[in-house]
Amino acid sequence: FKDLLDRYSKEKTSYLKGSEIEEYKLNLISNSWLGQIPVINLTKNHINQYCDDRLKEVKSGTVRSDLMLIKRVIKTSISQWGYGLPNNPMDSIVMPSPHKPRSRRVSEEELELLLQYAKSNRNIYIAPIIEFAIETGMRRSEILKLKWENIDNGIASLYNTKNGDDRHIPLTRYSQRILNELTKVTDYVFPITADCLKSAWNRIKTKSGVKDLRFHDLRHESVSRFFEMGLSIPEVALISGHKDVRQLFRYTHLKAENLREKYKEVF
Repeated sequence: FKDLLDRYSKEKTSYLKGSEIEEYKLNLISNSWLGQIPVINLTKNHINQYCDDRLKEVKSGTVRSDLMLIKRVIKTSISQWGYGLPNNPMDSIVMPSPHKPRSRRVSEEELELLLQYAKSNRNIYIAPIIEFAIETGMRRSEILKLKWENIDNGIASLYNTKNGDDRHIPLTRYSQRILNELTKVTDYVFPITADCLKSAWNRIKTKSGVKDLRFHDLRHESVSRFFEMGLSIPEVALISGHKDVRQLFRYTHLKAENLREKYKEVF
């Protein structure tokens, strides 16, 4: 089975945007005992045992993602590569339940703490990146790929994004202020690597004591704030890049106290 996984990685996954995560998963499965099973002998029992083993290590949503990937590999092997398997081992497999959508919001106190430690970090770009992420709703990869030439007249243009479409984000006054305070030293607005940002983010969380917060949660926070500001669904979708309204709503977690303040403006 390892050979099929490796072939799929080279011929399919390597051409995907953001292929790193899928390549990591394929490599993980390939190096497990499941990768050593001859394809002709692979059965539903093997898949179920792999599922049980993984559930001892990770959450059900992660295992579900692994199984969906295995299903795609086997389907491609049969339909495109001509593997004549007597039985598809993924038939009738009961998938674990998916993750519940995260509803983590960042409080003002937490944000203040994060920025306090971010500003004391040796890397001068960490604090501006955190603030820029909340102001724009951009993904980490999009922020790090942003070039000065892509910013014009208060619009940040993103190309070759995760969903394949270009995106043009109107910048808030505060996000423009963040950019104006940066020095142009390279073509990139924030010239640091993803690994550098990840390490700095983890150190800042540890020092600040902020728990259970992922960098991607800043995107959730941003989308929620856009709705609380009164932007419409099409307007928020334009900024966030979501094509599916249901997926957009998964990113949205409004705070009752913020909506209560809007009541005062109307009644």
